[in-house]
Amino acid sequence: MTAVPTVSRWWSSRSAPQRIDLYTRWSFYAYLGAGLPLLALAIVGSAVDVAPAPAVRLFLLGSVVTAAAAVVLAARGLAAHRTGRRIAWTVPVLALGAGGLTGAAGVWTFSGTGEVAPPVAWSVGLPLGMVLTAASTTWTSRQLLAPALLVGALGGVALAADGAPAPAAAVNAVLVGVTVYAVVLAFRFSVWVLDVVLEMERTRGVQLQLAVAEERLRFARDLHDVMGRNLSAIAVKSQLAGELVRRSRPGAAEEVADVHRIAEDSLREMREVVRGYRSTDLTSELAGARSVLRAAGIRCTVQGEDDAGALPEAVQAALGWVVREAVTNVLRHSEAGDCTIELSTAGGEARLTVRNDGVAGPTGRGSGLTGLRERLTGAGGTLETVRDGDRFTVTATLPTGGTA
Repeated sequence: MTAVPTVSRWWSSRSAPQRIDLYTRWSFYAYLGAGLPLLALAIVGSAVDVAPAPAVRLFLLGSVVTAAAAVVLAARGLAAHRTGRRIAWTVPVLALGAGGLTGAAGVWTFSGTGEVAPPVAWSVGLPLGMVLTAASTTWTSRQLLAPALLVGALGGVALAADGAPAPAAAVNAVLVGVTVYAVVLAFRFSVWVLDVVLEMERTRGVQLQLAVAEERLRFARDLHDVMGRNLSAIAVKSQLAGELVRRSRPGAAEEVADVHRIAEDSLREMREVVRGYRSTDLTSELAGARSVLRAAGIRCTVQGEDDAGALPEAVQAALGWVVREAVTNVLRHSEAGDCTIELSTAGGEARLTVRNDGVAGPTGRGSGLTGLRERLTGAGGTLETVRDGDRFTVTATLPTGGTA
């Protein structure tokens, strides 16, 4: 009874790219591992009464071995495809060898059975087609076309050698080749979709890093603008004071006093820059949140932004912390596609609401939200969080005359 919730929780805790990766991987494994043996049993059933028993057993055993080799080839191919490396040539060669031997066993099994539609062509096409499907993890669609047509041609040749008319053998060759290539293309498309999703995930990570780097550059630029001129003035005046002292000229004391004044002004301005970086006004926080979320590919709507500048400084600082923590949680703990930030002021109270979708897995009580709740409670406000399906809402309320 507890297995289903555990599996469901495990699946929901995975990100969308991880889910697609698991789905693609196990689609290959399930189809290759079980598909060939089951299909071999199906076509054997049509001629089991007239086919030689040793040939039937050899064909079924070869199908199992080929399926195992195809699974190994698919696993190695997916791993190599993800890292951009090549797999060892022995893996596909062994898989193709197993498929070829299984096809030969199929020809032995079904040749001369006297069936109206002998499955000779499919006994060749199935094992080799499975190997090509596994090879689609690393080979391109163009590279797979010629081998697929060759598999169809081999099936047609085997059918013609069994005494089938040339037109029937040609039709079966085309049918087998087209079918094999269609299946291979379908699995190749799955690999392409996985590549696109993983590339989008990497792009999103790069966008977040660029947003952080942009903020760091802004801080470095502001610090340079504030400190560069003052430090240059201090250096020049210190040198001048030193020259006046060495030459016993008047005015050295005034220059030293100027150096002291400029140093104090520099310290005050630097503190203002750092203070502005750590705790900006609410309007800047809302603008920064919108910029970062949009850079991460998340649609962001901010409502009531014009009312932010009219709030008391202490209220803006407290709600600014709420915006930072809520946006951080959206980026780190969800696969959000849409986020709405709404600010309203009425009845002597400011209310900030942050809603987002794409919540995956359980949402525990993190230390960030706990700290915000304690901060707002101390200022006479409240912080509420609500989970509704995949949507998460954070609501902060604070009296407009409160402090944080």
